[in-house]
Amino acid sequence: MITFEVAKKLFSRYFLGPDEILSVISQTNISENFFAKKTIPEIPFSQELLEKSCQDSILILGVPEDRQGKPLTLNNMRSFYGTDPNIKEPCMYNQDWYLKEDFAANRTLEFKWYLIKRSIVENTRALRPDQIQEILTTGEQFPSAILTAYVFFLNYLINKEILWKHDFLWCSDEDHNEDIIYTGRYEDPMGINKNGFNIHRHLKIRNVYGLVPMIEFRQ
Repeated sequence: MITFEVAKKLFSRYFLGPDEILSVISQTNISENFFAKKTIPEIPFSQELLEKSCQDSILILGVPEDRQGKPLTLNNMRSFYGTDPNIKEPCMYNQDWYLKEDFAANRTLEFKWYLIKRSIVENTRALRPDQIQEILTTGEQFPSAILTAYVFFLNYLINKEILWKHDFLWCSDEDHNEDIIYTGRYEDPMGINKNGFNIHRHLKIRNVYGLVPMIEFRQ
């Protein structure tokens, strides 16, 4: 297994381990005591893979517990960071459709290391998730929505950088209707919507969608 020291040297500021997370812990709702109770897990990735990934990815330690000792979820991240950029940033985008969804109310992270790219792979732009699934390489998979938010906020606080500023990310989660979740795009490039980390769902076409014709009167 690769050591923390070697991994940190490879990833530089994109190595977000215990020390880095603790440096901004007061600006998060992540449990500070969690680290004292647990042994930091070993980095499971090979040195060869990390050497290939260090130029375009983040290596980050997932923490599954919030300040109250409860599971760290999208919902309590939303409660902590808020939804109004005029009050503070970073924040979540002001939407509440997902609050009762399982992926937002209950899903959390594992206490393990995650490796995730810092930008969208160019040849996946404008492709549907099923099309992307066909071109994934061994070991690649869609990230969970909670992971994308966790990475976004910690990187923003630690590196003062906005990841996925104008891009949306397909996630592994679905809502109760099996619509696929996507996240990201902190800033609206058109400047219409306020800043905020977005959480949306991609609606499948079902038989409940259809046309109610409007008849235009013509003389």
